[in-house]
Amino acid sequence: MAKGRGRIEPNFDVPEGRVRDRGELDLRLSREDRPGGAGDGVAKRSGGGGARQPNKAPARTTGRAKASGRGRRRRSWLGRIVYGTVVLGLWGVIGLAGLIAYHASQLPPIDQLAVPKRPPNIAILASDGSLLANRGETGGRVVSIKELPPYLPRAFVAIEDRRFYQHFGVDPVGILRAIGQNLTRRGVAQGGSTLTQQLAKNLFLTQERTASRKIQEAILALWLEHKYTKDEILELYLNRVYFGAGAYGVEAAAQRYFGKPAKEVSLAQAAMLGGLVQAPSRLAPNRNLPAAQARAAQVLAAMQELGFAAPQDVKVALAQPAKPTNARGGGSANYVADLVMDVLDDYVGKFDTDITVQTTVDPVLQAAAEKVLTDELNAKGARFNVGQGALVSMRPDGAIRALIGGRDYAQSQFNRATTAKRQPGSSFKPFVYLAAVEHGATPDTVREDAPVRIGNWAPENYSHRYEGPVTLRTALAHSLNTVAVRLGQEVGPKTVVQTAQRLGITSPLQANGSIALGTSEVTLLEMVGAYGAFANGGTGVIPYVVTAVKSQGGKVLYKRSDNGLGRVIDANADGMMNAMMHEVFVSGTGKKADIPGWDLAGKSGTTQDYRDAWFIGFSGSLVTGVWLGNDDGELTKKVTGGNLPAEIWKSYMTQALKGQTPVPLPGLNRWRRQPETTASVASAAPPAPGGLLGQILGEPEAPAPRQSAPARRAQKDDRNFIEKLFGIGD
Repeated sequence: MAKGRGRIEPNFDVPEGRVRDRGELDLRLSREDRPGGAGDGVAKRSGGGGARQPNKAPARTTGRAKASGRGRRRRSWLGRIVYGTVVLGLWGVIGLAGLIAYHASQLPPIDQLAVPKRPPNIAILASDGSLLANRGETGGRVVSIKELPPYLPRAFVAIEDRRFYQHFGVDPVGILRAIGQNLTRRGVAQGGSTLTQQLAKNLFLTQERTASRKIQEAILALWLEHKYTKDEILELYLNRVYFGAGAYGVEAAAQRYFGKPAKEVSLAQAAMLGGLVQAPSRLAPNRNLPAAQARAAQVLAAMQELGFAAPQDVKVALAQPAKPTNARGGGSANYVADLVMDVLDDYVGKFDTDITVQTTVDPVLQAAAEKVLTDELNAKGARFNVGQGALVSMRPDGAIRALIGGRDYAQSQFNRATTAKRQPGSSFKPFVYLAAVEHGATPDTVREDAPVRIGNWAPENYSHRYEGPVTLRTALAHSLNTVAVRLGQEVGPKTVVQTAQRLGITSPLQANGSIALGTSEVTLLEMVGAYGAFANGGTGVIPYVVTAVKSQGGKVLYKRSDNGLGRVIDANADGMMNAMMHEVFVSGTGKKADIPGWDLAGKSGTTQDYRDAWFIGFSGSLVTGVWLGNDDGELTKKVTGGNLPAEIWKSYMTQALKGQTPVPLPGLNRWRRQPETTASVASAAPPAPGGLLGQILGEPEAPAPRQSAPARRAQKDDRNFIEKLFGIGD
């Protein structure tokens, strides 16, 4: 302890005056206890004495105190402003953090977040490997950014997010710039959202425009930037963004608008795709080409400004702006795609990755069939009151080469080739004749063409005339109804039904007398498939369109093996049928459809009151059927199988067979109409009309000496006159 300082013990005595009533301790402060009290700056009085300090000292002290008080008051106002700002900022940060935390809590936990799988795409390919159509929710396959030309992804960066490679998912600079440009309306209009934010919205959120969604979008954008590289984010974006017309992803868009894969698009096309995402419906080039091209010009300007495209390339792209094009086969290829989707489940079941489906369809034939059908309906549809049509073409083994389900897929997706059931009329008669041949008849067998009655039903011929005894060859060629009905009664309606079903007709058939005239409804695809057995020598076929299915990695999920119906027609019977149906092109209702140099066979068909018109024919390498009519069953104006459908058939088959070597029809040469056969039939049958009329009706006559050219021309003119006079048709 220091010298001179004694130990100070604590004193708990209570001074006088500190005890309140009832013995309670008074702890209240006195004036002396307070700073600046009676003892500050003034000498304390002891008892009644003590000298005062000089009067000036208290005055000086009081002046300083006042000055100090004024300084404190001035600093307090400034301090309050600073203090309030700091406090407000802190509360704002806390509030923002709380808001973010709240909205983050509405999202799945970060450790559970994952980019959702893209819905699988089904790429439907033609026989040559080209794309016919895409099916699935996206409309196109996934593409790698490495597959694309560099200017394609750059187009999106230039117009949508030019600071994509600098920001961290949310771009404050970009937001401010977008606000400034929108206010001043200068430069290339941009939104405040980055590509990463747009991707986050597409992957995880709805399209609603709310502050809550924008906050969640920013949170998810930060997560994406942490999880993936910039190129991976851009690749995800390019494969997910919507381009309109049902196309999700740049591959689907390139195919939809330009008919080519994304890796083949030009700079002008890339710029148009880049501009589309701002407003896909409004800027779609197939809807608003001027707007799409104007937007593409803005994209090109932005690309040049950022150094993404050379000025000379931009100049070329501006001079030759992109235009939408149609892939081969046009809209009709969608009918094929619909058929593929109808049968795909039978081949591969469920799948969760992109797949490719290889088909039998020839894109050149598909495009030719579409053009021929639509051109005919456009030219003559109104005059003949026929609004719809369908066409199916296949190889004799059942491989479908072209399929048109209607006049315009965009207007009607109903597939009239595979789904619509209509009465086939006389095109059903070959099944009746085949049943008769299998019961002993031949092409030269004679039957009476005369009125026939079954109960209250009395069918008539198309021409309302009767020719008396005729051969089956002639009766089928000229589509004589009475002979077909007689044959149907001879073999029995049930036998006719069984014969048709054996060849591949699957629709319900009514076993009655009128079945011989094709009164039971069937599809065009069924009929063409059944005729395939005639074309290939007697083997039943099941029409097919899919040959293989592969996964995205190339794994074979399905591969077709030969799987027909086996032999359904005896080879000799098939030869006789081909000979009789060949006569349809030589002298019967199919003369208009004959193609020089080819052996053809087939049959026309017209239903009651001209409601439906058919023509089905084949060479040794291709079977094709055509149907015309109206969806509501309205009557046409005398459209028969031998006129408009035959014209469509010939136009298409002429293109389809061009450049090919003619293939003989099975068994035709053995049963082809020969002079000696004609003579034998003439001797067995009652006298038939001779001369020119006999030739027109398909009746036999003795060979005539060779005529001079003028005589032949005169006879041809007479033949044309008589054909018009008698109205030979179906």
